[in-house]
Amino acid sequence: MPRPGMGKDNRVSTESVSTGVASTGGSAVAARAQVAQPDEPAEPAEPQAVVAPLTKAAIFLVAVVNTDAASEAAARSLCADLAGLVRAVGFRDLDGHLTCVTGFGAAAWDRLTGLPRPSGLHPFREIRANGRNAVSTPGDLLFHIRATRMDLCFELAGQVMTRLAGAATIVDEVHGFIYFDERDLLGFVDGTENPTGQAAARAAIIGAEEPAYSGGSYVIVQKYLHDLDGWNALPVEEQEKIIGRTKLSDIELDDAVKPTRAHNALTTITVDGVEVKIVRDNMAFGHVGTGEFGTYFIGYARTAASTEQMLENMFIGSPPGNYDRILDFSRAVTGSLFFVPSQDLLDEIDQLDLPGAARRDQHAREEPGGTGALNIGSLRGDA
Repeated sequence: MPRPGMGKDNRVSTESVSTGVASTGGSAVAARAQVAQPDEPAEPAEPQAVVAPLTKAAIFLVAVVNTDAASEAAARSLCADLAGLVRAVGFRDLDGHLTCVTGFGAAAWDRLTGLPRPSGLHPFREIRANGRNAVSTPGDLLFHIRATRMDLCFELAGQVMTRLAGAATIVDEVHGFIYFDERDLLGFVDGTENPTGQAAARAAIIGAEEPAYSGGSYVIVQKYLHDLDGWNALPVEEQEKIIGRTKLSDIELDDAVKPTRAHNALTTITVDGVEVKIVRDNMAFGHVGTGEFGTYFIGYARTAASTEQMLENMFIGSPPGNYDRILDFSRAVTGSLFFVPSQDLLDEIDQLDLPGAARRDQHAREEPGGTGALNIGSLRGDA
């Protein structure tokens, strides 16, 4: 059903986006895809709420969409209506700061949009190294729902499920919370070095380097389960050397005493002397009855390669073998890579002209899973 201001004749053409030239329709997305003249810069696309302030509660939903046409249409319709659902639920408490970021897996992007894949979108590449395993798990759609109150998150998640009933299966659902003063269940403050403000936008939002998808972002999610008994048996001083920060005061250890295998050392990436940042919104989760405790890692970046490099350093080591000792006590049980389109493109996702099966299957042959060789290119997202 056409959305307000979008008639059937105003659909976004996949040919327009792939060539960078807009169709003659009235779509805002198509207008932004035009090749701008030197004196007429393209209007920047509005991002989703990727760099929204951290909140006290979150729900992470990962869904796999059925492969029939009706299910795919239902998923597209939901994605286009999500902004309205967020407004409707969030209006109950405007101070609750309810948001939802929606991401697409590689196969789902091909099926649901028909557009060329963003340059960094591919199936999550599994990493194996001496018993350490960054697994790759299924995921077509990611819904990152967050608010200051869990009831707002819960209500929006319920609305999402209602719209996807019979069309998709939820393969992972995690209810996250902030643990005391921004700590994870290992007892350390999580996200101290997160960029904020304009720095966060520069780190997480695609710009001129990929003009057809400006305003978008790449996000990697992993669910880690912790061996808290083993971790808590370590002396605090040993824990601090593994993390690279003091436990109580959250002060970074001096390089003279911090091991090169410390977590914050291995996840610090520099290119030409400039540190490459990502935006994390990790949350603690757990089930005390079953003894399941963990951290849900979620990292947004303007290029997936930066987060992939961090994971390679953690699991394989830098140099190889100098791996992150957190992995002696934490195990990744999920792993997926998603592309987060701009809010403008998401709002019009159900108005895209889907091509035929041959065009939609142009990326059907997936890249093989890696053994740690990620073939990482530019980390900055430079043109």
